[in-house]
Amino acid sequence: MPINILMPALSPTMTEGNLARWLKKEGDAVKSGDVIAEIETDKATMEVEAVEEGKLGKILVPEGAQGVKVNDVIAVLLEEGESPGDIKAPAAAPAPKPAEPAPKTEAAPAKAEAPKQPAAPAAAPAPKPTPAPAAAGNRIFASPLAKRLAEQHGLDLSRIVGSGPHGRIVKSDIERVAATGEAKAAPAPAAAKAPPTAPAIPGTPAFGEPEFDLHPHSMMRKTIARRLQESKQFVPHFYLTIDCEIDRLLKMREEINAGAPKEGKGAFKLSVNDLIIKACAITLKQVPAANASWSDEGVKIYKTSDISVAVAIPNGLITPVIRRAEDKRLSDISSEMKGLATRAKDGKLKPEEFTGGGFSLSNLGMFGIKDFAAIINPPQGCILAVGAGEQRPVVKNGQLAVATVMSCTLSVDHRVVDGAIGAEFLSAFKKLIENPLAMLV
Repeated sequence: MPINILMPALSPTMTEGNLARWLKKEGDAVKSGDVIAEIETDKATMEVEAVEEGKLGKILVPEGAQGVKVNDVIAVLLEEGESPGDIKAPAAAPAPKPAEPAPKTEAAPAKAEAPKQPAAPAAAPAPKPTPAPAAAGNRIFASPLAKRLAEQHGLDLSRIVGSGPHGRIVKSDIERVAATGEAKAAPAPAAAKAPPTAPAIPGTPAFGEPEFDLHPHSMMRKTIARRLQESKQFVPHFYLTIDCEIDRLLKMREEINAGAPKEGKGAFKLSVNDLIIKACAITLKQVPAANASWSDEGVKIYKTSDISVAVAIPNGLITPVIRRAEDKRLSDISSEMKGLATRAKDGKLKPEEFTGGGFSLSNLGMFGIKDFAAIINPPQGCILAVGAGEQRPVVKNGQLAVATVMSCTLSVDHRVVDGAIGAEFLSAFKKLIENPLAMLV
């Protein structure tokens, strides 16, 4: 029988996604492992692979659709010997909560009184409306598409009877009511009208505002904005800065790279960031109280150094994780980090590659930034912000000298890590950076 393809959960925090692009069209053959679509999640744009083999019989959610709930049916796969006429209304997936509506089936509604009716979606008769179970507070059960259409037509959803599963309001209900002119929303009171200077059309400059191009928020940008705002509002940050001389570290890096394989298996080229990742990992083993995160039940002290490393991508920022970095060779960290960064920029990171992590690192030194303070990535307790190495005057043995100095600022969640612990971390980190051979023993 035809197989429903569901909107997958591509990250632990994902509840809905945007269907960015179909890579297969109706009628195409599909093999297990084929990439069939691209989904924009709250983390990245990711590829969806087919699990079953067959032919793509029907696409139910078009390209560009936004707010598609996890487990909603997005397409139907036909097995060998089946035809589009075998496709029936997709079965409702189990709702995660008793009060939640079943996944949308508006592309192929079936009559509530006759669930066994074999008619194909295009030939299904108009369903008989049934009262919507709107008694659960003020919540109205309606599909995202129905909500958008209702807003466009100026319709009041509370006055519409839904014909979908469990009384859910679907696209056909909106079209039916819009044709009759019923359920028009009441006009807004005069006091609620926008001021004359407000733009009438999105993207239109307000009075005195220069012209601009409006770029709608991606799901990733919305998630970044929400999480960072919550972090600054609810996480009590404090900041500690230390200067590290890195001339020895730069010399060691140069010598290691000079003797490293340049091509083929095992080839690598260390970056300063690779050495900083290793230094952070070792320091967290030396100061385990800094390797911590907040939870309502208590402070979690992590047993391994899993370092989240900030990587800039076209639509925002993502933090792939180098796990158990304290146990890895510098060459392994370098190769792994390059692979993670490449997949991050291509939108091909797997959820297990960017979730979790106990400590974050953000390095803007390659842009010439001298120093900065990063925002903590909850629930983690710390993030280290690294600036550029630059030649500065220093005093050594009472004499003025020149050294390459790198400023590092530790942002700390005071609920998790106290000032003395943060200072101990930076002191141990500075010793490793200034005596880098200690990282090799």
